[in-house]
Amino acid sequence: MNHATELGHVHLKVRDVDRAVEFYRDVFGLDVTERVGDYAFLSYGTHHHDVALQGVGPDAPGPGRGVGMYHAAFEVEDAEALRGTYRRLRDREVEVSPVDHGISKALYFADPDGNGLEAYLDTRAANDREEWRGKSERFDPSEINS
Repeated sequence: MNHATELGHVHLKVRDVDRAVEFYRDVFGLDVTERVGDYAFLSYGTHHHDVALQGVGPDAPGPGRGVGMYHAAFEVEDAEALRGTYRRLRDREVEVSPVDHGISKALYFADPDGNGLEAYLDTRAANDREEWRGKSERFDPSEINS
């Protein structure tokens, strides 16, 4: 049986493509690879795009609280990168919920259109733990060491 081997990209509908491009470029370090009409494609460099942004107009309703995707998660390389992401979000006055899962340190937040996002540092090796075990405790992102 053939199965997918990786997630190819995330496609998000946004009210303002330029605003969204600025956010994803500044917060996550993505580069624009192509702009076509109401679409922008952003990449880390190994694929044509990792994130596709589709402008749907300023009056489009935001994500609801019902069934649907909770968030897209972006893994960072190290503690310094997670601290930097936290600083960039705070500089933009984005509300951030920092959560220590035992296997990761995560920052939960929303983009300007309310799409749920996570930036996280995998800490499984540092904590010698492979399973989540339900831990979700707040932490101070400025004190991230590993």
